[in-house]
Parts: sequence; C-alpha cells; structure tokens
Amino acid sequence: MFTDHGVELFIGLLAVVAAIALAAEKLRVPYPILLVLGGLGLSFVPNLPSVTVSPHIVFFVFLPPLLYWAGVLTSWRDFVANARTILLLAVGLVVATTFAVGGVTYWLIPSLGFAGACVLGAIVSPPDAVAATSVIERLRVPRRVVSILEGESLVNDATALVALAFAVEAVRSGYFSFPSAGVRFVILAVGGVAIGLAVGWLATQLRRRLHEPHVDGIVSLLTPFFAYLPAELLHLSGVLAVVTTGIYISRQMPRAFTADTRMRQMAVWESLVFLLNGAVFILIGLQLPDVVRSLTANSSIAQLIGFAAVISATAILVRLAWVFVASRLGERLPFFRHAAARRESAGTLFVIGWAGMRGIVSLAAALALPLDFPGRDKVIFITFCVILATLVLQGLTLPLAIKFARFTDDTDGAREERQARLDATHAALSRLNVMEMEEEIDPIVLARIKVDYEQRLRSLGGTMRDAIDPSLLEPLRLSNRIRTEMLTAERGMVTMLRDQNVIGDDVLRRVLREIDLEAAKLA
Repeated sequence: MFTDHGVELFIGLLAVVAAIALAAEKLRVPYPILLVLGGLGLSFVPNLPSVTVSPHIVFFVFLPPLLYWAGVLTSWRDFVANARTILLLAVGLVVATTFAVGGVTYWLIPSLGFAGACVLGAIVSPPDAVAATSVIERLRVPRRVVSILEGESLVNDATALVALAFAVEAVRSGYFSFPSAGVRFVILAVGGVAIGLAVGWLATQLRRRLHEPHVDGIVSLLTPFFAYLPAELLHLSGVLAVVTTGIYISRQMPRAFTADTRMRQMAVWESLVFLLNGAVFILIGLQLPDVVRSLTANSSIAQLIGFAAVISATAILVRLAWVFVASRLGERLPFFRHAAARRESAGTLFVIGWAGMRGIVSLAAALALPLDFPGRDKVIFITFCVILATLVLQGLTLPLAIKFARFTDDTDGAREERQARLDATHAALSRLNVMEMEEEIDPIVLARIKVDYEQRLRSLGGTMRDAIDPSLLEPLRLSNRIRTEMLTAERGMVTMLRDQNVIGDDVLRRVLREIDLEAAKLA
C-alpha cells in the first residue's frame, strides 16, 4: 500500500485522522470533507513518502468490514418499509446515472467510445452514504430519510460494480447485451445473498459455542471476510454477501450473544469503523499526485477539470431528477404499489437527491481498471474530481438543504422507545411475580426491587400494578439472581417487539444497551 516507510506512515496517518476529526468536530464540518481536504493538503508537503491506494486493499481490506457494520446497524423493518425507494435508487438510479454520465462523457471525450464513457458512468454512479450520514446525524432529519440513504448504500455498490464489469467487457468485445446483463445481475445478487445467509448462520452458531472472549472477538472481526472472499471467488456479489451477513447477525444478536459480548463488540467495531472511514477519506486526498502523474503528456489538466465539472453536474442533476420523477412513477408500479401509500414531500425528496456524495468505492473502481484500458488516466482523474466536487459542494451545503426542507419533529423513534421501555419493565415485574410465587424470597428484598421499577414506570408515565408496603423500603443488598431473571425478561420482551416490527432495530439497540449495562453491573 505504501512505497517506503509503510508502518511509520500508516501510524502517522492514523494520528492525522484523529487530529482532523477533532478539528471537524470543533468546526462543525463533516469529517469526511475535512479529511479529504486534509489529505489533499498533505499531498503537497515536500518529501512526503508516496502513498498509493491499491484497489485490492480497498476491496478486500477496507470494504468488507465497512459494509458488514453498515449491515449490522441496519433496521430490517425500515429497510423493508422503504424497499420501493431504496431499490429505485440503488438499482434504477445507478443504471440511469451510468448511461447519462456515459452519454455526456462520450460527447465531451469521443475518443473513449460510448462503452468506455459508460465505464466512467458506472464508476461515479454509487454515492457514499458515510459522507451523507456524517452530515445528517447531528441534524434534525426524519429517521425515514436516514433509513433510505443507508439502505441505498447497502445495494448500490453491488449494482455499480456489476455495471462496471459489463461496461469494461463491452469495451473489450465491442458487444453488450441487456438481457444477459440482467440475468447475470440476478445470479450475482441471489448468490451473494445466499452466501451471506450461510456465513451469518455459521458465524452465529460458532460464536454461541465460544467462551473465550478474545477468540470470539477474532471471529467477529473475520466474519465479513469469510462472507466477502468466497462470494468473490465464486464470481458472485461479495458486497451483498457481506451486507446480508451483517443484517442476519444483527437480527440474531439479542438471543445469540451475551450482554458482555454485545458491549465489547459495539465498542471494538465502532472504533475500527471510524479509523477505517477516516483512513479511506484521507487516502482519497493523498492520491492527487499519483492521479496527476498518471495523465499522459498530451492531456490538458485545465480541459479535463472543465470536463469533470460538467460530468459532476450531470451526476448531481440526474440524481435530483430521478428522485423526483421516480418517486411519482414508482407509486404506479404494481410491484411497489403496497409501499407507495406515503407520498414524500418536495423537501424530503430534495434532501435525498442532494445527498449523493461520491467516495472511496468510486476511486478504487477507477484504479482497478486494467492498465491497458483506453483513456484510463483520464477516467481516474475525472473520477477524483467528481469525488472532490460532490463531497465539498454537496457536503457543505447539505445542512442548508435540510434547513430548506423544514422537517417536522420525528417522534416515531421516541414513541417506540418509550413503549419498548414500558413493556420491558412490565415484563420484568411479571417475572418477579412468578418468582415470588415459586420461591421463598425475603419480602424486604422483593419490595426494594419493586421500588426501583416503580420509579422507572413513573418516569415513563406508567403505573405500578402492585402496591408496596412502605415499611419494607429499607436499603438492602439486591439479589443478583433475581435481577438477572428480570433483565432476561426485559431482553426477551424488547426482542419480541422487534421481531413483531413494533419497534425498529435502532430502538432495540438503544434499549438493549441499557439492559446490558445493568447486567454488567451485576456481573
């Protein structure tokens, strides 16, 4: 990955990532934007060792864990509820962008040929959801919008990489078949999902039987690679395999893993994903010298920047147009009619359309082009310019777009969370009542436990079903076994609510984290 002084440079980059991320927090600027600009600035530092991003490193080291964790954090209920919009963006928009950008590129640079121009279109077609969510996570945005953007990012990379493979093949053979591409995409998608489910099941069964925390942690870190590599070796979609594995494990997490395992996994993965994302964005900026050096002597940088500006505008406008038009047309498609009951506002559609920043997948796809690909240097340079333009322009103005949308307060998540806490508390008290009848429990201990839960019910607006004798309210040591039983009942209740789609996975994780923290105190 690095030409010289690899270890020292890598450690230095991690330190730079931490410093820039801290500065982004102070300046209230999305950290991906500042990281790219910081990397761009570092690339001009004299005597800095050359940094080269290998596409193999991106696809086989960076991409699997990032996609896996995105799958783990995905709310399956929200994904299904927004399936119409997500599929229209992740499949339809990627294809539309590929041909629209391809047509404009062919008009600007005829020497690439139409198939070669569509290669560039496929490369810049998938947005990077990390950049978008890093902007909106601190702003008042409805959960539905976040779910759509995150759901789109789980599928659009697979669509774009398939489109890229067919476009490159068309350049080499001079032939392209839509039916063949469609069938191949279905095979890739179905095969990738099947491998993801198999790996997810196997990883869950293995980790159920592991009692050594360190070994369990290693298996957790290796799981995305266990899904990605076999799928790629079988020429299936490694992206969908990893995403499916993450979603499957997320669904099994409340039952299959202990509280200690869940807390440890969340802490490790959150830090790892942040470091990977930070390294990815700063490496984009550091690539500029190599990208410029790759241009042939007869290439005009000023002219290519002008072409890149037009192509960037095309990608942005196509997304905006597609979001508005497809939203209305999609309501009339029979396959999606069941999901079309909710009509999106113009402000919501504009925010979704404007959140189309490109990222590392586009750069890695461009760098992965064969060395003898016609116009490879131009494609890489224009891709870099599109990434930079969309990240800076759209990333810095997305908060204004959100303000323009005038979103109302999103109370669904808070309402679901309150209901989950109420039902979990009542489940714990019901379990306590059963234990009271089945075993001889000191009434003082019993009363003290009930007092804590009565206080929780009052804070949530609920009521206690059983009266407590005030004479028993003395400070006593609580029984760990009774508490554990009650926490198990709470965990079972919120998991059942998630399984019945009463609450989403995001609400489940928040409530489950508190239950796990209580369990950790008892341990």
